[in-house]
Amino acid sequence: MTRIRATLTLATLLALSMASPLARAADDFPTADVAGATDHPVISRFSGSLLVGYGQQEWAATELPGAAGVSKNDRKKFADPVQAEGKVTRLFYLSPAGKTPLEVFRNQQQALMAAGFKPRFSCDGKAACADTYFALNLGDRGKTMQWAKGALVGVKGSSFRGARWGLEMSVTFDEAHILAGTLSRGGTTLQVLVFTSLADNEYTDRSASYIEIVEPKAMPTGQVTVDAKAIGQGLAAEGRVALTGLFFDTGKAELKPESKAQLDAMAELLKAQPALKAWIVGHTDNVGGFDANEKLSLARAQAVVAALTAAPYKVDAKRLAARGLASLAPVAGNGDEAGRARNRRVELVAQ
Repeated sequence: MTRIRATLTLATLLALSMASPLARAADDFPTADVAGATDHPVISRFSGSLLVGYGQQEWAATELPGAAGVSKNDRKKFADPVQAEGKVTRLFYLSPAGKTPLEVFRNQQQALMAAGFKPRFSCDGKAACADTYFALNLGDRGKTMQWAKGALVGVKGSSFRGARWGLEMSVTFDEAHILAGTLSRGGTTLQVLVFTSLADNEYTDRSASYIEIVEPKAMPTGQVTVDAKAIGQGLAAEGRVALTGLFFDTGKAELKPESKAQLDAMAELLKAQPALKAWIVGHTDNVGGFDANEKLSLARAQAVVAALTAAPYKVDAKRLAARGLASLAPVAGNGDEAGRARNRRVELVAQ
């Protein structure tokens, strides 16, 4: 009896010693989704899966695989990464026991394709997906997520039954399938990444899926007003400065009340530098007709000049002149909302 007990103990210790350092031997496999998590509307979970990791950022930037995949010069970087900005949702699922990564992935792929998904990059298997696994830097993505309590539990292999491995980002390049591309919804183009593989190792007898979805969304702007000192420094360095604290309703040229702090700073600079003459230049994105945008950009610049030359500021009107350039001088691409938001601006330019 003593000898049998000693053998079992040795096997158990061997299994635990080979488990992930993140293993928590006292925890069991989770029985419910992580608190506050919900499926994304564009793709449902594989039947019977648990959503054990979840994170959502209202505005963030992320990097996804481009069509060329991993760089030949640096296997931990993408050759032509897609830089995506907007609302980022990250989901991590564990499948029911016995479901292979291939079965789970093919169902995900079929559902996406039926919805109009346009693939840009894909890989299948350890040899093809290993570099992509490292280039994605999943550890950093996982830090933005909340995780369920529990662990992956070994159910196969006599030496590994009952062993524990950590849940967090437990996709691997073993039996991996990765898909990245776009999906159009409601007039916007979403970036979608699906990564499905064994859940840590073959002994768990489960599949894991990491899904990342980016919905284009303009970053909230105007949260930092350019003060008088910064305006002066911008003019000295580049001859112009964008004024992030000026606000207009879409398609309108009337300054909103929350623009006061920015107008105060502009007036302060003009008072401190009485010899300064400036152009107030309006800019738009490229949405809509050029003529209409030219009129709108000029009207917004004129509204700023009118505000500064009126009470309480009373800046000499001879020192300011309004111009509208529509979309002729972009500072970002107009292909997504984040870029268009940067292009809609008013600048102060030294004459």
